[in-house]
Amino acid sequence: MKKAILLDIDGTLVNTKRLLTPKTKEALLACERQGMLLVLASGRPTSGLLHLAKELKMNEYGGLLVSFNGAMVIDAKTKEVLFEKVIEPEVCQAVLEHLKQFRVYPMINRDEYMFVNHVYGCEVDVHGTKKNIVQYEAKGNDYLLCEIEDLAKFCTFPLHKILSAGDPNYLREHDAEMEKPFKERLNCSFTAPFYFEFMPKNVNKKEAIEFVLDDFHISKEDIIAFGDAQNDQEMIEMAGIGIAMGNADPSLKEKADFVTKSNDEDGIAYALSVLGIIDRS
Repeated sequence: MKKAILLDIDGTLVNTKRLLTPKTKEALLACERQGMLLVLASGRPTSGLLHLAKELKMNEYGGLLVSFNGAMVIDAKTKEVLFEKVIEPEVCQAVLEHLKQFRVYPMINRDEYMFVNHVYGCEVDVHGTKKNIVQYEAKGNDYLLCEIEDLAKFCTFPLHKILSAGDPNYLREHDAEMEKPFKERLNCSFTAPFYFEFMPKNVNKKEAIEFVLDDFHISKEDIIAFGDAQNDQEMIEMAGIGIAMGNADPSLKEKADFVTKSNDEDGIAYALSVLGIIDRS
C-alpha cells in the first residue's frame, strides 16, 4: 500500500532561515526512493513551493503541492490544477475594508505580484527579530511588490486568501474582532504567530488533501503529517500519524500523536528515523 508524507513548510520543512537543510532533504529523498508520495501543504502561494519541490525532485518522483492553505492543489510533475477555490471579489473588498481599523499589514497577490499599502515601515516581530514583514513575505514567495493606496477599492478580482500580518501579541488580542464579521463566510486562522489569514469557507489543508488522495488510493492510516501551526490541526488529526514539531503551537502538540524535534534540529528527519522509515544516522 502506497504511503504519503504531508509537510507544512514554514516552521516545519524549512528552518527559521527558511532553508531546507541537507539532512531533512536527504531523509525525504530516501522516502521518495521507497515510493512514498510527498505532499507540500502550506499557506504559501504556489510560487513559494516550486523551488522546494524542485529540491526534493518532485518533478521526477511526483507529488502534490497544496497552496493557499488548501485553496489550490496542483500536480508537482504535470503542474495540472487538481482543486481550486477562491474568495469572491465583493467579500475580498469587505475584508480589506474591515482590516483598515486594525494595526495590521494586509497583503494580496495576483500572478507574480503582491499588492500592499506600503513596502516600507512594516516591521513586526518574526521569531524574536524585527523584520519588514512585507519584504520578508515577498522574498520567500518570489513576488514583485506593488504599492496600492486602497486595497479594498483595488481588489476587483477573486483571491485564494487574504494575508494580514502584525505583531504576535497584537494579533492574539484582536484576532476574534478581526474574524467576527466573516466567521460564517470564511475560514480564518493563524498560520504563524505574526500571520492571520482569511480563506474560502470549508477550505483547509485536510479538505484539499482528502479531495486528491482518493485518486492515489492512499488510506488515512498510511499518511504521516508534519506541522507546527493552527492551520495544520485538521491535517495532523486526519493522518494515521500526526507529528508536531518541537517548535509547534502548544495546542497542536496536544492534538499530535508524536512531538519531534524543532525545525532547527531536523525534526522531520529525526521523526522518520524514530518511526523506522529511514535509517538512523
